[in-house]
Amino acid sequence: MFKYANLFGLRKTPQSEPIAGTVANAAGGYAFPVDDWTRLDRFLILGTEGGSYYAAERKLTVENAEGVMRCIAADGLRTVRRIAELSETGRAPKNTPALFALALATALGDVPTKQAAFAALPRIARTGTHLFQFAETVQAMRGWGRGLRRAVARWYLAKPVEDLAYQAVKYRQREGWTHRDLLRLAHPLTDELPRRDLFDWICRGTAGENLPEIVGGAMAFAKAASAEEAAALIRTYNLSREAVPTALLNEPEVWLALLERMPMTALVRNLAKLTAVGVLKPFAPAVEQVAETLRDAKRIRKARLHPLAILLALRTYAEGHGDRGTLRWMPVPQVIDALNDAFYAAFQNVEPTGKRLLLALDVSGSMGMGRVGGSSLTPREASAALALVTARVEAKTHLVGFTAADRRSWANGTEMAPLSLSPAMRLDQAVKAVADLPFGRTDCALPMLHALERGLKVDAFVVLTDSETWAGSVHPIQALRQYRERTGIAAKLAVVGMVSNGFSIADPNDAGMLDVVGFDTATPAVLADFVRN
Repeated sequence: MFKYANLFGLRKTPQSEPIAGTVANAAGGYAFPVDDWTRLDRFLILGTEGGSYYAAERKLTVENAEGVMRCIAADGLRTVRRIAELSETGRAPKNTPALFALALATALGDVPTKQAAFAALPRIARTGTHLFQFAETVQAMRGWGRGLRRAVARWYLAKPVEDLAYQAVKYRQREGWTHRDLLRLAHPLTDELPRRDLFDWICRGTAGENLPEIVGGAMAFAKAASAEEAAALIRTYNLSREAVPTALLNEPEVWLALLERMPMTALVRNLAKLTAVGVLKPFAPAVEQVAETLRDAKRIRKARLHPLAILLALRTYAEGHGDRGTLRWMPVPQVIDALNDAFYAAFQNVEPTGKRLLLALDVSGSMGMGRVGGSSLTPREASAALALVTARVEAKTHLVGFTAADRRSWANGTEMAPLSLSPAMRLDQAVKAVADLPFGRTDCALPMLHALERGLKVDAFVVLTDSETWAGSVHPIQALRQYRERTGIAAKLAVVGMVSNGFSIADPNDAGMLDVVGFDTATPAVLADFVRN
């Protein structure tokens, strides 16, 4: 007798075939589409630099830009509020996607949206570099109309004059723009004498008698003849590294002076140089100072220092050399340990749930390509570090990865394998351990099937993936339903998206499934809230 059920069923469908609510993903399988607001969050947090395994950088950027434009058309004011919120709270590794989305809002929004976008500019473009990036981006979107010029003028008029002077000294030019260029476009008018003299110094090089002190210090700094003189000027005027003449950038005395009031972000970026010039070395007093600063959670959050930036700094510093340039240094163990602690401190506080969690890392081939948040980390490497944030808090955690069943042959399939990862490991070592695993095919149903096969009692599955699943004989949602039915456990599934694409294995109609954005600083806390109801 001919059996239709052998050819079509509702409980077990190959991932290469659709089920209700799914669409074709870029890998040839089927997954659930995310809505434009989720896509907006993914773009603002993850960006599209480096593209992904299945989508080149330009294609992925175009797809995300189109999603941002649909959000602007649907509700421009909501879009601007979301851009500002994610940017201000430091939940994204880079501010560039937020500046890009804001530029789109100024070009495509209705009148209220444009006004809101102009008003939000100082909140999102907080530094001179941000402003230059915005100027370069917005010029590709629209002309310099009156509203845009006024918005830039307000940026120069709203900042306290000492803060503005610091920006003018520290960020002279970026992206082919200077403060002089923008002041001549915006024509901000002021009766405040120090601000007016500052504008004249930027545009004409004149040294008015009301110039802020830091400008006078910068002018004197350019003539500093010795490291001692330069260090004294740094301490007197709170000058930044950018003001230091190149000839003095290898002087320990200069770096010791800079270190005294160095901002947190600058400290993380300059650890290698501080070590190379001998300021940071075993038993040096500066080591204890730097380690204490790096562990200061309040300073980390105030500086909006993103955990991804710390992770990159940790990996690079521990290696003793950068990807570019010739700088070499001998890493100081105390600094490495402090960076490791700083990474965890950069996330929002997470209270343990006490639940049984299976953390499944997608370490398939597609996760080994592309970059997360514009960094040099692949999604598979970043997922390892992010998983350890949860594993460090939750006592009942089982870490697995779906990797190649046979290192010699990708075609032999994919299986779940316990990962030799532990919160006791240093993060750079954990990242390297995952990077060295053999690539397999992407089958996001494996975590649930693995738990069923081994009789594991799991309250929640957490899968860190790009959702480009295609290789399995059953869809992830079907595997989750099987697990619930056979075990009697109302298990949940949280999907942590590590790539800014339009897909998720989480069914939006299932209240026990959640899609969140990877490397949002709020991700671990949101996961914990979801797991504990």
